[in-house]
Amino acid sequence: MNTLDQVLETALQLPYEQQEMLIEILQNRLRENRRAEMAADAEKNLADFHAGKFQRQSAQEVILALRQSLHEPEV
Repeated sequence: MNTLDQVLETALQLPYEQQEMLIEILQNRLRENRRAEMAADAEKNLADFHAGKFQRQSAQEVILALRQSLHEPEV
């Protein structure tokens, strides 16, 4: 398996235009992967919602919980 340094060194040996193409390809693939993750997460949450795994809350309760979570340390 290649290390990041090896990959970068190889990429820097490419002509400038190909380096730009490589960057664009990587960015597109990252976006696609992130979209797929978000879609899978949304499907799971929707299934959980339909299965009744969420409790009903008022908008005020949700806002309060969000505000409190801003002050909690990240784990």
